[in-house]
Amino acid sequence: MNSNSFEGKLILRVVLLLLTLSIPAFAIVKGWSEVLVFLVPLLIYQVIELVRFLRQAQLELQQFIESVHYRDFSRYFDEKHAYTDLQVLRHGFNQINSTFKTISREKEMQYHNLQKIIELVETGMMSYNLESGEVVLINESLKKLLQVPFMKSVHALAARDKELYTEIQELPPGETRIATAHTSHPERRTIKILLSATIFENDGSKYKLVAFQNINEALDETESKAWQKLLNVMTHEIMNSVAPISSLADTLKNRLQTSTMQGISSHDIEDLEVGISTIKRRSEGLLRFAETYRNLNRITTLNLDTIYIKELFANLQRLMQPTLAQKNIRLTILLKDTDIALQADANLLDQVLINLLVNAIEAVKESPEPEITLSAYATPNSKTVIKVLDNGAGMSKEVQEKIFIPFFSTKKQGSGIGLSLCKQIVMLHRGTIQVQSEQGEGTAFILRFG
Repeated sequence: MNSNSFEGKLILRVVLLLLTLSIPAFAIVKGWSEVLVFLVPLLIYQVIELVRFLRQAQLELQQFIESVHYRDFSRYFDEKHAYTDLQVLRHGFNQINSTFKTISREKEMQYHNLQKIIELVETGMMSYNLESGEVVLINESLKKLLQVPFMKSVHALAARDKELYTEIQELPPGETRIATAHTSHPERRTIKILLSATIFENDGSKYKLVAFQNINEALDETESKAWQKLLNVMTHEIMNSVAPISSLADTLKNRLQTSTMQGISSHDIEDLEVGISTIKRRSEGLLRFAETYRNLNRITTLNLDTIYIKELFANLQRLMQPTLAQKNIRLTILLKDTDIALQADANLLDQVLINLLVNAIEAVKESPEPEITLSAYATPNSKTVIKVLDNGAGMSKEVQEKIFIPFFSTKKQGSGIGLSLCKQIVMLHRGTIQVQSEQGEGTAFILRFG
């Protein structure tokens, strides 16, 4: 057995202790009582040495536990001057210490990196204890945004900005909300802020992390662009109606000049009356449309009336015929049941169909034999269906998915609002609008009411 091993030294001490304990019995039998005086100190010494020897390994373990408890990983356990078994133990302790030091350095580096990132981001961030309200984290961006040098408790915000404090407290985790922050800055008294929050738990305590994003400038820019888009939209929609009115007026003027030279017949007077009546009706409808569009988001009721599809199509044909004739486009009307009617706002429905016809005219401009079909029918479940079909270039699937999105347009000069507006009007009538198209085969817009 290796004399330097832990087991060997332990066995040697136990054997010596046994021998020392057996000598007094032999001495008493032999009558050598005087020997006991010398054996007692030796026995005490051996017991103390055995206890010290056994406690040495325990002390090594205790020292290691203390270093872990107090995170003192600088301690080194001497491996060279230890027993063979203790060398293995000390080597293990040193390896664990080294691993803990590496982990500690990595965590410290991650913490510093996270601190730098939090300070560099433009989004304000604050973390606080949900129970006590104590703020454990607030970055420089938030300090600048709220104009506070520090914040010990989130409750301190209540005295400074009660409205913002309430929004933060009531903000559910995982949701976003736009709030208003009030500052003492002379040039900007209020700031629009996008709030988002999450809740996490650490050491048995719950914390709320809130992100503050300044969207004041973004909202100003969006509002400005929205106004520009709105002006473009109104111009686009008005032109859709004014162009055929102008064309019809020009046709009537030429007809009147011809009739003046050749004599006015009763048929000419009838045509002029119908044309002028169409212009008047559409002009009035256009004015009402402009007012309606301005308040479209506030519409709760429509000017509903019984509209016969036959009359609706006839009015559209008279209005659009000059434009269609000028572009050599054939308009076909299919209406088997002339008694089909629906409850709708005549002016708004006119605007929807004019918009769809104008789009169809644009779509068929490259077709060798351009044709637009306007049809209507009633379904077995008493729904009225109006269909605007063209044999134009058609649309891809990707475009079909986006055409009803506001401000999306495939035209260079388009506002991207016409079809979005059509959809809004149809939805106000509790109807639906659907597009069916194949590239190179044409497009159909299907409106369902009832």
